[in-house]
Amino acid sequence: MTKWEYLTAPLLVHNTKQILDNFGADGWELVQVVPGPNNPEQLVAYFKREKQ
Repeated sequence: MTKWEYLTAPLLVHNTKQILDNFGADGWELVQVVPGPNNPEQLVAYFKREKQ
């Protein structure tokens, strides 16, 4: 059975591509982007990758 680890990170709108590329290079797969809990304009990205 595959085991996963998860990560949440703020997603800065002015630097989105670089942030996503950096996480992707480390093996993280973007699962979802949602508005932040305290500020809907602040985005939160959820990532997952197979646990080693």
